[in-house]
Amino acid sequence: MTGFGDIIGHEQIIEHFRSALKNHQVSHAYILNGENGSGKNMLAKAFAKALVCEAGYGDSCNMCRACHQFDSGNHPDVKWITHEKANSIGVDEVREQINNDIVIKPYSSKYKVYIIDEAEKMTVQAQNALLKTIEEPPEYAVILFLTNTLDVLLQTVRSRCIIMNLRSVDTKLIQQYLMQKYQLPDYQARVCAAYAQGNVGKAIMMATSEHFREMQDFLLRLLKRVDDMEVYEIVAAIHDMTTYKMDIRDLIDLMMVWYRDVLILKATEDINQLVYQDEHKYLQKKATT
Repeated sequence: MTGFGDIIGHEQIIEHFRSALKNHQVSHAYILNGENGSGKNMLAKAFAKALVCEAGYGDSCNMCRACHQFDSGNHPDVKWITHEKANSIGVDEVREQINNDIVIKPYSSKYKVYIIDEAEKMTVQAQNALLKTIEEPPEYAVILFLTNTLDVLLQTVRSRCIIMNLRSVDTKLIQQYLMQKYQLPDYQARVCAAYAQGNVGKAIMMATSEHFREMQDFLLRLLKRVDDMEVYEIVAAIHDMTTYKMDIRDLIDLMMVWYRDVLILKATEDINQLVYQDEHKYLQKKATT
C-alpha cells in the first residue's frame, strides 16, 4: 500500500496535495524536484492513488476497488510513461503515451494521471510536444514530472507547472523510521540516517545492504586502531578498501559520522563531569554551613 501516511517528511508537499484534493483545486501539472531517493516516487504514487480513490477525502482509503487496482499496478487511469532508450524520452513516446491518449476520458475515475519519471531525460523536442497539452489540458488530466535536475526542463514547461522542491528529511525522523520499520539497533540506525544526509531512500538502501554493514564494520575497526598502526598495515587497509569498492566520498562521510559521534559522546561526558563536580562542591559547602 502507498499513502501519504507512509511517507517520512515532506509535510508541506503532502499538505498541499491534501488541500488541493479536499478543495477540488488540483492543478493540471506538477514538477517534483529532488535527488534520487528523496521520495519523488512515493509522493507521486500517494498523490496519484488519492486522485483516483473513490472515497475522495484527501487521501487514499486503501479499501475501494480503485485503491486495490492501483496497489496491484493495474489502474487504467494511472499511466507511467515508458521509454525504450535508457537515457532518452523521445517525442514519439510523449505523443503516443500522452498527447494521443489524454483526449480519451478516464475509464473509471474523476482524474487521469500521467507520471513521467526521470523527466530530465525528455528531449527538447519531447518537451516542446507537451507544451500545448499542459497549457490547455482536459479538466480531468494531471501530469506529474519527476526529476532530479529541474534546470534541464525548459522554462516554458516549468512556467506551466506547480514546482515542488523536496527538502532533506530530519535525521531523527529517518532514524526512528529505520528502527521501527527495519528493526535496526539504535546506533546502526543513527549511522545510516546521518550518512544519508536527509535522503530517506539512501538511508533505506544502507539499512538493508549487507555490503554497507560490512563496509561500516571494516571502517570502524580501522579508525579505532589507526593511531597504533604500522605503515604496512595502513597500506594493507587501503588495499582492502578497494575490495569493498569504497568511494572516497562514502569513506569521508562515514568517518565524519563516526568522529561526530565520538565528539558528542566526549562532550556529554565532560558536561556530566562538570555537573557532578558542581553538585559535589554544593554538597560540601552545605555540609560545612
